[in-house]
Amino acid sequence: QVQLVESGGGLVQAGDSLRLSCAASGRPVSLTVMGWFRQAPGKEREFVASITWSTGSLYYADSVKGRFTISRDNAKNTVYLQMNSLKPEDTAVYYCAAATRFGILTTRNLYDYWGQGTQVTLSS
Repeated sequence: QVQLVESGGGLVQAGDSLRLSCAASGRPVSLTVMGWFRQAPGKEREFVASITWSTGSLYYADSVKGRFTISRDNAKNTVYLQMNSLKPEDTAVYYCAAATRFGILTTRNLYDYWGQGTQVTLSS
């Protein structure tokens, strides 16, 4: 059974940086793509970024392009989301997700496993 555990959230000020981590345990070989999503209060969960385990192919939502960087450490089965130049609108619960199919996966239904989420809050 795949388990995803996020960490690294917190309360920061606008302009600060944070790095989120997602550790995948019990990772089967079939896991192909890892993604980060976020959900702000009263809003739908939205795609943030994704990375393919094998090739390192990256994909970002326009809202975070140039500010966020997704990366992975295959040896540690861990995916990271480096978030720079944070803005108040980045406030959300951030979720890690894992898929067993290839492609540019930007919708929730394409992912098979989810973490519990980690809160990121920007103070005004």
